Amino acid sequence: MSGSQDDPVLRGLEVEVDADLELIAASGVDENDPGPPGQWQFDPAEVQEEEVDLRSLRGAIEALEGDHRRDPGSTVSSG
Repeated sequence: MSGSQDDPVLRGLEVEVDADLELIAASGVDENDPGPPGQWQFDPAEVQEEEVDLRSLRGAIEALEGDHRRDPGSTVSSG
């Protein structure tokens, strides 16, 4: 875990992403030998895509956390 305690939204997102990554790791999907398609609970390609997306999101969270640590007073206005 990183230092996202400063921002409760980032902290919550980080917890959710980490939980999803743990579920993928525990799913037992083997991309090398997924078995016959009729026995798949999940498509291994979709599981792999989901993992890549989650890791990308995790990287974005870490980048935002770094931005907050460097300049905690700045906010982005969408107005």
